[in-house]
Amino acid sequence: MALQIRKLGDPILREKCLEVPRVDSEVRKLVDAMRESLEDSQNGIGLASTQVGSLKKLFIYDIGCGLRCILNPEIIDADNEQLKVESCLSLPGISVQVPRFEKVKMKISVLSGHELTIETEGFMSQMLQHEYDHLNGVLIIDRCNEDERKRALSEYHEMHFLEGYGSG
Repeated sequence: MALQIRKLGDPILREKCLEVPRVDSEVRKLVDAMRESLEDSQNGIGLASTQVGSLKKLFIYDIGCGLRCILNPEIIDADNEQLKVESCLSLPGISVQVPRFEKVKMKISVLSGHELTIETEGFMSQMLQHEYDHLNGVLIIDRCNEDERKRALSEYHEMHFLEGYGSG
């Protein structure tokens, strides 16, 4: 069953997640529900647990090679920070420029229980950093400069104000 994706203003988006000590049926059910939520979003590529109301330290993503789940990620090295444009399912309709590292080395666990160290670059690196931020209560509007943040929040609030007015 798909879960509702939490939007800006929901306090859980600002919480830090707790380590997942083991993969059990509860974790697998959460991942399945998150998969449905990501599929229902129709334009998302990643989804962190906080975005569906859970404080388990995990996120899922699908960048065209099938669904993947990462648990307990930890960035252990990063290099070459650059500005990248990002959007987020928790701030629909908003895009901002945020600093992201071009290369990231991360220690992770996967659903099989194995612990791995992965090195990524480019878009994959950007996506992993975005989802990692969610697990620490950080949103894209926290990463952008003040002018960009003000613009994005103004647009977001205006869009949600206008949602209450239909054409009929």
